[in-house]
Amino acid sequence: MYYYLLALVVIGIDQLTKWLVVQNMTQGESITVIPDVFYITSHRNPGAAWGILPGQMWFFYVITIAVIVGIVYYMQKHAKGHSLFSTSLAFMLGGAIGNFIDRVSRQEVVDFLNTYIFTYDFPIFNIADASLTIGVILLLLHMFMDERKAKKENKHGSHSTQH
Repeated sequence: MYYYLLALVVIGIDQLTKWLVVQNMTQGESITVIPDVFYITSHRNPGAAWGILPGQMWFFYVITIAVIVGIVYYMQKHAKGHSLFSTSLAFMLGGAIGNFIDRVSRQEVVDFLNTYIFTYDFPIFNIADASLTIGVILLLLHMFMDERKAKKENKHGSHSTQH
């Protein structure tokens, strides 16, 4: 249950920050937070990451619903008792639903986090995108740790059968 609450918190923060941007900024307006590093920039994305597939809302609806169903399935069937796995799925669930709400209600996604990484102007993103990224990183970490644990158990198991 805790993990669904985490997803709800992500959705709430995502939707609140997007609402604040829409209510208080015009599209294209930018507020400097850290010069040459971080800005709040009001932007709309009619597509997916980096603006790919603009206007393909039905495609995004179908894919997102499938992803949400898959995440909930894994949370219920495979992640119980695995806190890192459950946490990664909760972040991905919150992020997927956050952007899904935008696509359904606005036909576009509100983006506003504008960063420059080593002078590279990274594509503008939002809390849902950040949550999806955090979820994927945590999932990869879980998989890496799980693989190491399995190798260690196999190594110890093979030694005991040789005696």
